[in-house]
Amino acid sequence: MKAIGFKTSLPIENEDSFIEFEIIKPKPKGKEILVKINAISVNPVDFKIRQNSAKDIVLAEPKIIGWDAVGIVEAIGDDVSLFKVGDEVFYAGDVTKQGSNATYQLVDERIVGFAPKNISNTEAAAMPLTSLTAWEILFDRIRISKEKDKGKSILIIGGAGGVGSVAIQLAKKIAGLTVLATASRNETTDWCKQIGADHIVNHKDLMNDVRKAGFEHLDYIVDFVDTNDYWDIMVELIKPQGHIASITGSSEPIVLNKLKSKSVSFSWEFMFTRSMFQTDDMIEQHHILNKISALLDSEQIVSTVSHTFKSFTVENLKEAHKLLESGKTIGKIVIEY
Repeated sequence: MKAIGFKTSLPIENEDSFIEFEIIKPKPKGKEILVKINAISVNPVDFKIRQNSAKDIVLAEPKIIGWDAVGIVEAIGDDVSLFKVGDEVFYAGDVTKQGSNATYQLVDERIVGFAPKNISNTEAAAMPLTSLTAWEILFDRIRISKEKDKGKSILIIGGAGGVGSVAIQLAKKIAGLTVLATASRNETTDWCKQIGADHIVNHKDLMNDVRKAGFEHLDYIVDFVDTNDYWDIMVELIKPQGHIASITGSSEPIVLNKLKSKSVSFSWEFMFTRSMFQTDDMIEQHHILNKISALLDSEQIVSTVSHTFKSFTVENLKEAHKLLESGKTIGKIVIEY
């Protein structure tokens, strides 16, 4: 089967930053399903792993990355109970396993959902990783519920990005929150408004813009850009007994003590935690993806695909990574097979 990967970490402009190669099509066992992939999308985690996982070394076998796919189940392991051959599925996969930049992929059924029926493969491929991340940060980490939290305020830092674009929709349309999203360019501002943000605030003058929007403090803040850069602003803007959550990690230690006087909670979100540690509730990602699929089919939320490449080639994968690395992308980039 065809796959695209790398043996060493190189700048994306380098001829060998991605290479095409052939490997034997794997066979599923246990809870694994074998998926024939129809479309994939790219995420910032892709280029970060490409840039850092094989620095100053040459791998014996190429590393396959990619953590978003939609496709058809071609074979199942002996312990599979959720899917059958022929089912159309979508998923983000497991960062500790080979990724989706190939024509076939093995994936544990517990982190796979049934693909939406009323949208295209291209639209569906854009959604798994970002939807899982946004859902988990809002409903598993902060534990927002419409019943108790409707009308409360949330600031989404990085509104036009892949995760932010889903978080805006879930926060507004599913949780009933008042949504503030950061954006600075005309195109990102328009995008955030289009998908449901109530207020757009400029990240370059965030404190003042939030106040100008009429908010002294906010119930919730989620960071999809840089925890360190925004930490002091988040500490100032969060309400007493509020909740801050982030997906971005931190290059420097975070001073959690700054949250003490307000009794503010803080959470990390890492979408791969459940699969990486084989947690007892790993199957929750199956359930979440099925909920996302239903929301897409009922048009309560929309796909965030913004750019499509028409063929699974080294050249197109390189171009997709170049766009992501520019930091200027809106929504998601999809590659069709």
